[in-house]
Amino acid sequence: MKIAIAGLGRMGTQITQKLAEDNHQVIAHNRSKEPIKEATKFGALPAYEKADVVKAFANQQLIVWLMIPAEVVDEQLAEWLAIIPKDSIVIDGGNSDYRLTKKRSLKVAAKGSAFIDVGTSGGVWGYKNGFSMMVGGDEKSFKEIEPALKTLAKPNGGYAHFGPSGAGHFVKMVHNAIEYGMMESLAEGYRMLKEGPYKSLDLATAGAVWQKGSVVNSWLNELTRQALAENPKLSGIDGVVAESGEARWTLETAKDIGLPMPAIQTAFDIRLKSQTGEVNFATKLLAAMRNKFGGHDLNPEK
Repeated sequence: MKIAIAGLGRMGTQITQKLAEDNHQVIAHNRSKEPIKEATKFGALPAYEKADVVKAFANQQLIVWLMIPAEVVDEQLAEWLAIIPKDSIVIDGGNSDYRLTKKRSLKVAAKGSAFIDVGTSGGVWGYKNGFSMMVGGDEKSFKEIEPALKTLAKPNGGYAHFGPSGAGHFVKMVHNAIEYGMMESLAEGYRMLKEGPYKSLDLATAGAVWQKGSVVNSWLNELTRQALAENPKLSGIDGVVAESGEARWTLETAKDIGLPMPAIQTAFDIRLKSQTGEVNFATKLLAAMRNKFGGHDLNPEK
């Protein structure tokens, strides 16, 4: 299929490459030019301006996948809606608030086009392992973009259509909130190993044993083990942990419906406290985990 990818960051570039290498015709667009030049090396066609994307589709249905930060979606969407023809499909593959996605869908529909949300997980490993994609929006548009989803899921990823607009981002939001709790539990457990009564324990070795048939065997634990094997003392990591929005939105929704979420609330609060200086071995390990699965900065700005 023919599809444009707008936003060539870590995941956007991997999505572009994976699609191009599976014989999709991919149009690569980004606000800065260098990532576009890089994308042409694996077969993507360059589009240095939004108007170039529109021209590339000529009389074909325009499909553009936005892989951009949540805070710029409204601005960028307004620019796209000013130039795309009717019957286009706009995909938001980033981590957007599902409540805003529902509102954006109405704006796009008013212009005669469809808005599809694809909550995308897989981090910097998606290109190799396959992405996990949670889709919301109308069924017809989902079917039209499904060939791209099938490619992006290869070899071990997956995707599903969860319902109307916002459903995909809602499922992805809850996924990330769960991730906060799992990460915090692992970080606290490894901190206990380090600071408990046995002072010479090899944490990476403990993690390796846990990966062999134990109940906590997981990809997240494996990445944690790798981080500890490479940097046992977590040297050079200040312990500040960023929060990207999804747990916050999950907790807001939970409050609205009266649903207690103590584990996720605690994990979220610890990240906020780390940003005010309350850091320790566990928060350093959280930062190391985020770097491992998502390529996030080890020492983000406070």
